[in-house]
Amino acid sequence: MADIPPSGIRRYFELAEEMDDVISLGVGEPDFSAPWPVRDAAVASLERGQTSYTTNRGLHELREAISAYLDRTYGLTYRGEDEILVTTGASEAVDLALRATVDANTTVAIPEPTYLSYRPVAMLAGATVLPVPTHEADGFRLTAPALEDAGAARADLLVICYPNNPTGAILEAPHLREIADFAREHDIGVISDEIYAALTYTGDHVSIASLPGMRERTVVVSGFSKAFAMTGLRLGYAVAPASLIDPMNRIHQYTMLSAPTTAQYAALEGLRSCEEAIADMRRAYDRRRQFVLSRFADMGIRCFEAQGAFYVFPECPTDDAGQFAESLLEAEQVAVVPGGVFGTAGEGHLRVTYATGMEQLREAMDRIERFVA
Repeated sequence: MADIPPSGIRRYFELAEEMDDVISLGVGEPDFSAPWPVRDAAVASLERGQTSYTTNRGLHELREAISAYLDRTYGLTYRGEDEILVTTGASEAVDLALRATVDANTTVAIPEPTYLSYRPVAMLAGATVLPVPTHEADGFRLTAPALEDAGAARADLLVICYPNNPTGAILEAPHLREIADFAREHDIGVISDEIYAALTYTGDHVSIASLPGMRERTVVVSGFSKAFAMTGLRLGYAVAPASLIDPMNRIHQYTMLSAPTTAQYAALEGLRSCEEAIADMRRAYDRRRQFVLSRFADMGIRCFEAQGAFYVFPECPTDDAGQFAESLLEAEQVAVVPGGVFGTAGEGHLRVTYATGMEQLREAMDRIERFVA
């Protein structure tokens, strides 16, 4: 544990909590509430007294609904019976996938910059972590040459997150085929975190598990926190062949037992009736994305065009992104996160989330512009 640092994101969140009039562009949490049908379903389940455990794998109806949703939305076919596991947030699904597949002799390749939990969770499972830098010149996309240069041919497992946190980068089908070819050639398993799949603004999201020869070597992780605005309800899921889901479920049985029951009934209703509400939120995020990109351009700050999730990743105007973030918070009460928190490849950048209302976003960008000037 001495080798695992506390969360860099939470540090800035906690600093901001101690101040007044702070606008946080630091924590990746939707400003929307969950759609009304989701909330009504949660309340109704409590009124019916549905407060007991569910089966370890999750409600049968929910697993079948997830199966149908993935099929019609992304062309992924998984059996609700034994190829889907409902978890306490997507974070638990990532943890289970790693603990079920790695040990002290395993090397896990993790492209950076990326979500900061993958490295410590892999380390907690005993694995050796191999960082794979991605670069702005490539649109922060993972490429086969980047994998080759980092020595990932010797890795046992690859963890990817697209649309990406923190950069907003996406991988389109041609890019994914390149990564899939590399994984098959070198017999590498894949954990694909697709929690932001529904928040893709250019084209349609493609899952690496849908490509030839990848379903059998991939665990797809997703959930309801981001697109459904259900972060506090803590509900995610993993889909994979039964041979991978079974050991994940055995760990889940002994550590979590089952995901929150109320959240499962809420998610079931979300899948049944909230596609238009999700589309409305996606359109709102897209308007904010374009607004933030245009404001950074007006400031003369270079920022590649994020195409997914709800983050942009501009270059820091000074040499020290950590100091810039602290000074911005102190001077203008705006919280952002230095890119180095997400791996050394993120150094020199800032993660700015636009998952906040447009009025606050305008004020925050005005404050940043004033501070930069």
